[in-house]
Amino acid sequence: MTDTPDAAPGPTGEGRGAAEEEADGPLPERVRHRVVVLAGETFAGLRVAELPLSLRQYARFTPTRRIKYGAAAIATALETDAAFRHRVAARLRTEQPELAEALGSGTVPPAADPVEVAAAAYVLRPPGWVKLLAVAGEETQRAQAEHAEEERVRELDRLREEVARLRVAVREDADRHRSEAEVMRRESDSVHRKLRSALSDVRRGEAALRKVRAELDEVRADAAAEKAAADAEARRLRARLAESETALETGRRAAREGRSVEDVRLRLLLDTVLEAAQGLRRELALPPADFRPAQTVEAVEPGALSPHDVSQRALAEDDPALLDQLLALPQSHLVVDGYNVTKTGYPTMPLDKQRTRLLGGLAMLAAQSSAEVTCVFDGAELDVPVLLAPPRGVRVLFSKSGQSADELIRRLVRAEPPGRPVVVVSADREVADGVARAGA
Repeated sequence: MTDTPDAAPGPTGEGRGAAEEEADGPLPERVRHRVVVLAGETFAGLRVAELPLSLRQYARFTPTRRIKYGAAAIATALETDAAFRHRVAARLRTEQPELAEALGSGTVPPAADPVEVAAAAYVLRPPGWVKLLAVAGEETQRAQAEHAEEERVRELDRLREEVARLRVAVREDADRHRSEAEVMRRESDSVHRKLRSALSDVRRGEAALRKVRAELDEVRADAAAEKAAADAEARRLRARLAESETALETGRRAAREGRSVEDVRLRLLLDTVLEAAQGLRRELALPPADFRPAQTVEAVEPGALSPHDVSQRALAEDDPALLDQLLALPQSHLVVDGYNVTKTGYPTMPLDKQRTRLLGGLAMLAAQSSAEVTCVFDGAELDVPVLLAPPRGVRVLFSKSGQSADELIRRLVRAEPPGRPVVVVSADREVADGVARAGA
């Protein structure tokens, strides 16, 4: 590696004479890595314009990434770009002045790291820097050889320890296998003894089975003979039973034929009498008999309970028990002033919500009482009919244009026949007085 011939001399005596020295070969790996690290640390104090073109792309890298990805470019720039190497050398003189002064005077500190000395010599290029590189290479190789020897010794010790552990493990496995083999041998002997005993039991069982089979064959033969005799006796009895059933069926058929003739004659006579009675009833135009003998006896009958009698009991007008008693009357009709009730009970809700809540309660009341229920709403100011699906058992009416709900309620009460229980629910005194005069 050679420096450029026009390199300017530095404070350590670096000049043309020193630049003419050339290294005998490539830098040792550790020296090269240290030189790249020194150059990479110099990036922090330089502007991008002061860097060689090949290194500007690494200016924004972190020091670790710069050394990892730009080591080859940095080493090439140090070799070929004297200005960049002078900047690195200037920074090195600032950070390590004692080492730079010693190298410039031709002396090397005895306790200095050979790699650090070689890297500084390569950057500063003092007289004799090639020899320093050679010495550093030899030191590096010797250190590497010593390190390798130490690694080999440690590896050998580790392998010896591993072999010793393996030997102990092999002996333990052998002892365990021998003990397991002994246990298995004893278990095998026990199994063989049990097998011989089981074979003996099987032979005795087979002999007993043969004896039982012989006895079973004898019993089967006796049973077959007895079964044949029993089958013969059963056939004889079945024949006698068939003869008896035939005779019984013949007697029943004869009795049934005789009885059926009498039944036909009696049924014919009954049909004749019924048809004659129906013809006489049609001819005389007789009405159904609705008069009973008990009605001819004179007595005092109790009076019927009217809606006015129920309403005059000792109950308040807003007592639910009064409404239950009125709706318990037969064929009662409940008329509800819709908005009067909803605006009294829950006035803050919208009108559609008021109608839905009231009609839901009236549907349950209609199902419980079986009474006719009519709910009247004021529709005088409506432009179009309200879209509403009345619940089951509840009739929903809106008053016509120009007519109030109060007038519609009075018309409904007047439409009912006198005597029918009509109950009107309203907090309007005018409505209450009007329907009371109409009979509700």
